[in-house]
Amino acid sequence: MRNLFASAMLFAIYSLLSAGLFAVLDAGDVALTEAAVGAGISTLLILAVLTVARRDEKPVPGHKLPALIVVVVTGAALIWATLDLPEFGAPDNPVHTHVAPYYIEQSYPDMGVPNMVAAVLASYRSIDTIGEAFVILTAGLAVWALLSVPPRRRRRKLPTEGEDAR
Repeated sequence: MRNLFASAMLFAIYSLLSAGLFAVLDAGDVALTEAAVGAGISTLLILAVLTVARRDEKPVPGHKLPALIVVVVTGAALIWATLDLPEFGAPDNPVHTHVAPYYIEQSYPDMGVPNMVAAVLASYRSIDTIGEAFVILTAGLAVWALLSVPPRRRRRKLPTEGEDAR
């Protein structure tokens, strides 16, 4: 798609559909996060950037073969890597034999929080959650700093003596 505004709107629609899917799957916290961050804040940031940038994609001349080779090699490597993954949903997967049972059995005695998801996110993985919040804050500050810089006006080069003023 060449129109960047239409691409931003499609991104917002996709985020809302993803939030709806998470809601149907009974993952309310993930659905609210996707709706707020994906469809809300991210779309607003993209639209804010589009007020400064061009509306249409700038065509880039060049060879597309090296990019195609990189994409094909990366895709093949990822597909090859999935062959070594354990079978999806198998009860003997490593996550089901050690980590998940510990969280299920010990989250309430360890943390005193009746909701296992809240116990895992707020207690066991609190450093990770704070790190994610810090990354989002840093990204927001970077976007704000970029958008607060006034755009420069292009100065036309004045003809020097002896040149035509076309």
